[in-house]
Amino acid sequence: MAIRMLRLSAPPLQAKEIAAKESQFPLFLIATLLPLLALPTADLSGGVLQRYALPVAVDLLILQSLRALPDWQARVGRLRINALYRWLGFLGAIDVWIPFLIGHNVPWLLRAAFVGIRAAFFLMTACRIIQVLATCRQVSGRTLCLAAAGYIHMGLTSGQLATVLQVVDADSFRLGTFGSREELVARLSYFAFETIGTLGYGDVVPASPIGETYVVLTSIASTLYVSLLIGLLLSRYIDYRTKILLQGANKEVQR
Repeated sequence: MAIRMLRLSAPPLQAKEIAAKESQFPLFLIATLLPLLALPTADLSGGVLQRYALPVAVDLLILQSLRALPDWQARVGRLRINALYRWLGFLGAIDVWIPFLIGHNVPWLLRAAFVGIRAAFFLMTACRIIQVLATCRQVSGRTLCLAAAGYIHMGLTSGQLATVLQVVDADSFRLGTFGSREELVARLSYFAFETIGTLGYGDVVPASPIGETYVVLTSIASTLYVSLLIGLLLSRYIDYRTKILLQGANKEVQR
């Protein structure tokens, strides 16, 4: 009985579902850039712009994630994955405001839960992006926008995961010269993009086995994403060009 309750049902993603959402892909790319622009200004004890720019940017990203990506049709038993995804987005859009409204007085356990919810939502979004790219039949400007957004989104997701680790275990990373008004999520998002871009570490380095494992897994995930992305886009482009050439050849034969 328990096995039946946990049975996974995952209908394949249809091309028509993607086509209906393609117009949202450029906006999704813009939405992924907004948190990057807001992170340097984030300050729980700052002025209005410093306190509210990042929550607004994160909320816009969550909203556009829900709008741009096709609904999940999968189920685990009676649990609809799409309902879980939307609930995580709803909770993440709300809890991002709490620290910026009440300052640094949020208990660490509650703070870890808040960041964990957003990390789970971002992780599901990253998985959905890969599914969409794998199902796309041809390469277009909008598809490239989604691919670029997926890379940026991976950095944001990694930053959230690193923040969760640091909140739970303060020895996960050595933060180096940490500005007095710099927020933890901004510092570790910088570290996450360093890891993904394989730029080499500066003053932020992993300082525990957990931190080192995070770095290894993030590096593997980013390398696999880029490899899959290049393979998928090249194969779709070759298929698309082959079809055009065949259509042109058929027209010449008919003449």
